[in-house]
Amino acid sequence: MSTATTARRPWYRQLYFWVIAAIVLGIVFGLAFPHAAAGSKWLADLFVNLIRMVTAPIIFLTVVVGISSLGNLAKAGGLALRAIAYFIVMTLLALVIGLVVVNVLHPGVGLNLTVDPKAANSTLQQAGAAAEGVTEFILSLVPSSLVGAFTGTQLIQVLVVAIFVAIGLSGLGERGKPILRAFESLQALMFGVIKAVMWVAPIGAFGGIAYTVGAFGSKILGSLAFLMVSFYLTCVVFIVVVLGLIARWVGFNIFKFLRYIKDELLIVLGTSSSETVLPRLMTKLEAAGASRSVVGLTVPTGYSFNLDGTCIYLTMGALFIAQATGHDIGIGTQIGLLLFMLISSKGAAGVTGAGLVTLAASLSAFGTVIPVVGIALIVGIDRFMSEARALTNVIGTGVGSLVIARWQGELDRDRLKEVLNHPSTVDAERDAAAQVVTA
Repeated sequence: MSTATTARRPWYRQLYFWVIAAIVLGIVFGLAFPHAAAGSKWLADLFVNLIRMVTAPIIFLTVVVGISSLGNLAKAGGLALRAIAYFIVMTLLALVIGLVVVNVLHPGVGLNLTVDPKAANSTLQQAGAAAEGVTEFILSLVPSSLVGAFTGTQLIQVLVVAIFVAIGLSGLGERGKPILRAFESLQALMFGVIKAVMWVAPIGAFGGIAYTVGAFGSKILGSLAFLMVSFYLTCVVFIVVVLGLIARWVGFNIFKFLRYIKDELLIVLGTSSSETVLPRLMTKLEAAGASRSVVGLTVPTGYSFNLDGTCIYLTMGALFIAQATGHDIGIGTQIGLLLFMLISSKGAAGVTGAGLVTLAASLSAFGTVIPVVGIALIVGIDRFMSEARALTNVIGTGVGSLVIARWQGELDRDRLKEVLNHPSTVDAERDAAAQVVTA
């Protein structure tokens, strides 16, 4: 793509403008008509479902095409191991940061809040269904059938199927090339569908933010607000300091990167779901100079293994509940909780209300020292905290993909610098199809 021939669209035709307008209208509607706004969640759900309709096929096709084009399965295996290693380290770091902040700020100390178990019945039921050990987690990575991977909610299962199909396709040699070209054409088709679906993004953002403000706005009181603000600030520190230093090592500025993906971040803010921008994030990372094979493997993996925002939330939420209910948790128990959450957080991506449910499931394992019913204390503010979780998760995965691309020697750093300095030269919808066609 030549930047010289890229015409910049007027501001009123930019996606970010319409998403910002939708978010503002949603907030106003939620404050003015909270009862009516509380019933608008279906608009956000509609948009999320439309995205989910094409997310699994796009992941499958991108991974198959990317790995097959490498022509070296050993190289693909090394890429996967590096991605998982990086994401585990970042997950552990996020958990530690959350633990440190909640021990320093003590947002729940002295509250002695009374717990209403009824407020968390549905969450506890979901947590019971989602609770799993290491063996069960490993088994959950593999679908019971090829079709099951595409009809379920575990994106990691689609990734597993795609990897095996790519291995099989690579083994066909010349006979596999017609199949590979067919997959590339289907990939272009799916990105065309995404382009159409994104016109619904402002509607989804309006419904999501209106529902959040209308249904939960009045429940942000006292120290619960302090917990929420503490969590947001912790996420900001993680993004600016931790991810900022990593980005600097790779060779780019974290603030320029945030500007580059602002459309995606606004959509996540409005819908409270990182899944809604997965296809566009993959397109933008590739347009910024990361190779297709790296992006195709690391982004889906990151969505399951690199939930930085969720990990910060898990440790802060658990210790807040302990403090608010008058339970003193020793450093040994905190470390044990951290290690347990290192594993339990990996299954969060496939669960509705993932952060809250995963927190409840983790507390169940430490029920003798932290009352699991204490989850009721933060049910009211969880929806507001989910925006910060999703935003941090997306940013962490985006930065991680660029890190791994450089690690692999598959990052065009000149291209990255050009795009971050002039983000308007990239059109996510147009460039998706163009990159597939010219592959």
